[in-house]
Amino acid sequence: MRIISYRTLVVLLLAATSACGVKEASIPEKPGKVVIYQMLPRLFGNKVSSNKLNGSKEENGTGKFDDITEPALQSLKEMGITHVWYTGVLEHATMTDYSAMGINLDDPDVVKGRAGSPYAIKDYYDVDPDLANDVKNRMAEFENLVQRTHQQGLKVLIDFIPNHVARSYVSDAKPAGVEDLGFRDDTSKAFSATNDFYYIPGKALVLPAEVNAGGSDFKHPLKDGKFDESPAKATGNNIFSDKPSINDWFETIKLNYGLGEPGTKNQEPGRKTPKGELTPVWNKMRDILIFWAKKDIDGFRCDVAEMVPVEFWEWVIPQVKKVNPDIIFLAEAYDASKYVQYVKLGKFDYLYDKVGMYDALKRLIKNEPAGNISEIRDIVNSQRDSLEKHMLRFLENHDEERIASKGFAGDPLAAIPAMVASATLSGGPVLIYSGQEVGEPGAGIEGFGGDDNRTTIFDYWGVPEHQKWMNGGKFDGGGLSESQKSLRAFYSKLLNLSGTHDALVNGKFREIAGLVNASKETFAYIRESENKSLLIILNFSRSKTFSTEIILKELGKENINEVNDLLSDRKLPVDTGKLKIDIKPSGAAIIEL
Repeated sequence: MRIISYRTLVVLLLAATSACGVKEASIPEKPGKVVIYQMLPRLFGNKVSSNKLNGSKEENGTGKFDDITEPALQSLKEMGITHVWYTGVLEHATMTDYSAMGINLDDPDVVKGRAGSPYAIKDYYDVDPDLANDVKNRMAEFENLVQRTHQQGLKVLIDFIPNHVARSYVSDAKPAGVEDLGFRDDTSKAFSATNDFYYIPGKALVLPAEVNAGGSDFKHPLKDGKFDESPAKATGNNIFSDKPSINDWFETIKLNYGLGEPGTKNQEPGRKTPKGELTPVWNKMRDILIFWAKKDIDGFRCDVAEMVPVEFWEWVIPQVKKVNPDIIFLAEAYDASKYVQYVKLGKFDYLYDKVGMYDALKRLIKNEPAGNISEIRDIVNSQRDSLEKHMLRFLENHDEERIASKGFAGDPLAAIPAMVASATLSGGPVLIYSGQEVGEPGAGIEGFGGDDNRTTIFDYWGVPEHQKWMNGGKFDGGGLSESQKSLRAFYSKLLNLSGTHDALVNGKFREIAGLVNASKETFAYIRESENKSLLIILNFSRSKTFSTEIILKELGKENINEVNDLLSDRKLPVDTGKLKIDIKPSGAAIIEL
């Protein structure tokens, strides 16, 4: 007799009701915190493993929307994921020629990598043709993915890139009545309240030499150095010059939210231009957000949110939430001094905790001299009450080095205590990046990014360790080693606990100081709600076991004879009120009291 799970039963019921013409409903979800899985569909579903340097789509392959199947999504749900962040959905500049499909051809001189950067948007109203089996039906294939994700009880996040677009931006999918960005710009003016872009009048764009004719990492046969942009437009990372460098976002152009002409009294960003009106970009970006919100998107990860005025977010987020009150906004933010401003004034639900918790944990993982447990303590205390539930914790994303890379930890197991901290220090959201759960090291030179300890976002590529879990599309982990299976099981246990256990979702934080044998590499704390209590112990040392003794009465716990370590499933005896425990190097325990 085959026993089926509750989730499988619900999926079967959904299929049956759909067949009968009954409106489909998503699987009901348990209350808990947000647990995000970031993936690039182009990489996630790619089964090709040739990985040729600067290889084309045909040579290196590309994942599709349809490759993100029900088994793949079920596996993510079972791992404790609540939200899937689909990175690179919007159509962006690429060296791949889709002109036969009615899509404008991009000039390779202003494209990073053969596939192109997901953050150089060429059409806000369209999706990446690379991701479709039938390019002309690409939006429908994406809409099917959204529906498929919802049917598995998961929510959908996509990127919103508000600050810049590709130099080749032109929308061939815009709704009737929508004008292209820059369509009415007066290009003779460096800054105008009615322009969408900034200009450098009288000067043509000069691309970095390394792109036109220079270093081997960036030279490509498709580049001819003949891209013509005159007058030059300001570059996306606030470079008001006709000569961006190779390290600038030279492939993008900055949008005008009212930042005045550089070097004048009107240079500071603000809600309004010097004459008091909103620039047209404000309304255009609002319309784009609402367009996607009406496609049942559950949230937006907002790229470099601090590069546009906080007043824009204050203005636009409530308007989008009128369309969907439950939609969430996550800001990529790096200025810790403005975190409260972006939550209270800007109305963001969540912010990156990169310049803060991520940086502090990375120093501990790498055993850097500057690494210190006191940083963790200070960050928790500084964010308590006003920020802690708003801060997204992570150890990997597309911008950061892979944990298993030679430039970071070299060993995915070295990050276990830091990952436990990321997931359990507060009730705020936690994120993992596709391949992190199986120890993908991001090794080798893929193309534009070079050998940078990251998985490329610019090139067509197969992700080797992830492909072992994908197992030809079965998504059953059939190709993983035993150590990889163990690592993925750790992530699954931790993420399920952190997302659903009341003490981790709703509990308060309390540090446990003065443990026997404690050091600068150990940290212990309690997360405690009205009905649940967990003791969490972290050992960041890579070489030393942490052996300690805890008097439970001092924690307010008595008459306990045995406790459970929820990470290892081991039962620990309590002798005359004392708990003795060993935490192995790069280890952690989550003890239910």
